Amino acid sequence: MPSQDPPSIPYWHVFTDADGISRQRQGRVTGFVMNAISAGASAQWIGERTTGSMTVLFTVLPPGWQGDWHENPAPQWIVPLRGRWGVETMDGQRVEMGQGEVSFGADQGTVEREGRRGHRSWTVGDEPAVLMLVQFSGDVPQPPVPQPAG
Repeated sequence: MPSQDPPSIPYWHVFTDADGISRQRQGRVTGFVMNAISAGASAQWIGERTTGSMTVLFTVLPPGWQGDWHENPAPQWIVPLRGRWGVETMDGQRVEMGQGEVSFGADQGTVEREGRRGHRSWTVGDEPAVLMLVQFSGDVPQPPVPQPAG
């Protein structure tokens, strides 16, 4: 029998602050309800549905790959399926992620500072980082920027 307390899923949110600097904060996906996903299925925790124009693609970052400073091409969920990858934002925060760790990239509209704009990323370790991206168009609601802890 499932737990009575709804789950929450941590993720890293890359965003652009009011000064045009990219930052990362940890947020949580919440709002789960116990329900069947379709007729005849057993009840499970189901999160809010996101609908609208989206593009799903897979990418493989080879070992040793490094992506120079750039913005996410669109707001997007980044889901590592295999391997590890890292992200550094303009504020200097560096985060490494692997399977089971998720990021939401939304650093569009940054302002170049000291040769930095958006974020940079890289593979970690000796194996490729296999990522699934779910990119949103302008009509799809995005998760709110997590508030600082404290």
